[in-house]
Amino acid sequence: MTFLSVILFIFLLIGVFFNGLGTFGLMRFPDVYTRMHATTKCTTFGSIFTSWSVIIFGFYFWKVSSDSKYGVLALHTLLALVCLVITNATGAHAIARAAHRSGVMPKRAVIDELKEANLE
Repeated sequence: MTFLSVILFIFLLIGVFFNGLGTFGLMRFPDVYTRMHATTKCTTFGSIFTSWSVIIFGFYFWKVSSDSKYGVLALHTLLALVCLVITNATGAHAIARAAHRSGVMPKRAVIDELKEANLE
C-alpha cells in the first residue's frame, strides 16, 4: 500500500465517520435546531474530507498520467466543495429562521434572543 493510498483511505474514513455522526444526530436529537446543527456541522466536515480525497486523487493521477480528465475531476470537486461550504451554512440559517418564524420553538430553550430582539 502506497503513502497516497493510506492518505486517501484516512481522509475517506474521517469523512464517512463524520457523515455517520451527522446521520446519528439527525435521528437522535429532539428538535429542528439541534438536528440541523448536527447535520450541517458533521456533514460539512465529512464532505470536506471526502472531497479532499477526490481532489488529491485527481491531481495525483493528472500529474502521473497527463490525462486531463483527472484534472477536470479535481477542479470540479474543488468547485463543488466551495459551493457546499458556502450553501450549507446559508441554507441551515435560512431553515432555522423559517422554523423560528413559523413558531417552532427549541425544546428546553431558556432564552429566545430573536423574540426578545423583536427581529420578527
